[in-house]
Amino acid sequence: MSISFAFRCIAAAGALTVALGANAESFASSASSAGSASSGSVSDSLSGSSDSSKGDRKVADGDYRIIQIAQTPDRAGRTRLTLQADNPDDRIVLDMPQATFEQQQLAAGDKMYAQNRVYGIEFGRGDTRQPFYLVLADEWYSELASRPVTL
Repeated sequence: MSISFAFRCIAAAGALTVALGANAESFASSASSAGSASSGSVSDSLSGSSDSSKGDRKVADGDYRIIQIAQTPDRAGRTRLTLQADNPDDRIVLDMPQATFEQQQLAAGDKMYAQNRVYGIEFGRGDTRQPFYLVLADEWYSELASRPVTL
């Protein structure tokens, strides 16, 4: 009976190890796909909307259409998207890295969405509802900035 009990314990431990390994792979996969999304800060990525008060960069949740695409003035390697909601007063000017823009293959007329989160604003494709650019609130962005470590 003690051999049978020991065998069951070993089998249970093995099953638990396999299950935890599968969860670790799933977590790594999720982190990997999340890592492929790009991010920026509010002050770096949102240059304003016509519906917001001066200095206030609030963005309404919802669907937007790309109405203009241009290079971001005085910022090499960045693309400026002008997005408009169904309400003509809700307009967003979003600056993002050129590489992110090219990877998404966006064009004028394409739909995007904006979703406010506690940490910032998520932007994604309207057709797939897949997020690809995160505009972090400035206080979150500065907390997550890379810093060199010295030993």
